[in-house]
Amino acid sequence: MKRTLSLMAAVAIVPSMALAAEGDSLTIVSWGGAYTMSQEKAYHEPYSEKTGTQILREDKSANALAGIRSQVEAGNVTWDLVDMLQADAQRACDEGLIMEVPHDEWLAPSPDGAKPTEDFIDGTLGDCFIPQILYATMFAYNEEAFPDGGPKTVADVWDLEKFPGTRSLQKIPQKNLEWALIADGVPADEVYEVLATREGQDRAFAKLDEIKDNVIWWSEGAQSPQMLADQEAVIATAYNGRIFNAQVNEDQPFKIMWDHQMFEVDGWVVPVDQSENDLKLIKDYLYFATDTQRLADQAKYIAYAPARKSSVPLVGKMDGTDIDMKPHMPTTPENFETAVQFDTSFWADYGDQLEERFNAWLAQ
Repeated sequence: MKRTLSLMAAVAIVPSMALAAEGDSLTIVSWGGAYTMSQEKAYHEPYSEKTGTQILREDKSANALAGIRSQVEAGNVTWDLVDMLQADAQRACDEGLIMEVPHDEWLAPSPDGAKPTEDFIDGTLGDCFIPQILYATMFAYNEEAFPDGGPKTVADVWDLEKFPGTRSLQKIPQKNLEWALIADGVPADEVYEVLATREGQDRAFAKLDEIKDNVIWWSEGAQSPQMLADQEAVIATAYNGRIFNAQVNEDQPFKIMWDHQMFEVDGWVVPVDQSENDLKLIKDYLYFATDTQRLADQAKYIAYAPARKSSVPLVGKMDGTDIDMKPHMPTTPENFETAVQFDTSFWADYGDQLEERFNAWLAQ
């Protein structure tokens, strides 16, 4: 049975910024690296300056679902706010590990008065989920490894003869199975229908078998750009913001391959069993951090698209530079031409089964 709680019932809605009491703090869990830096600049620092609340950071989102489970089961919830992928958030919501959110009561309207449920991009809100950004996981490569030109399609990643070298893939079945089917000729709009069948799953794993001996696996977002920089891998899956950061701030010779990028939503969830005071602080922070200007501000620091429609026109130049951030967004039409929406409902239904099979396949 679902054990979700309603935040509306748990805490009064206070839409204005309240000054923090002495010693007030929030423990916020995120991904680390360039992404957390963008949150610090756009959300954490201005909020702390405005209210006096201290933000305590933990970079543990890679294992957020397991972390929340263990804390709730132990009756010792220490995380106030967790940055989580939408698919994992749906699973956590179904398990009663995180709280339901009354979006129109709890979040700020757009500058023209539109309700949050009208202003956030369609399909991004969840019962227990507050979106921040749309981002892409896609393939990138080190141009120095391919002086005659690098891969252009997902199928090229499987072409070990034309594009030799080690690939680096995230150590999860999500996206890898979809790309394997695309590389095997399945049209993108049929991928999830095929993957829902035993035959389709067999086909995806068989395709992964073709490159398995040429793969090293990553589990933290910083690892794949570093592998590319060291040429430990010549092609890697990565978050587009990580590659952009390496290109611009580290002058790395990386090239993004936008073909069949997998885009998805990342955002906030609140673990259950919060104290009344912590819930007030959490709500106050989120009202501020997810408003139109703050989500647009995050795009000054990282190439992820804001999840609010009203934020998109406000995206401008990268902080301290003349770099226009709009062309680097996953949602830019040129980049979005073959984009595939990551199906969170599919992975909520099939995630446990396919993760078990994927881990067994890795161990073979």
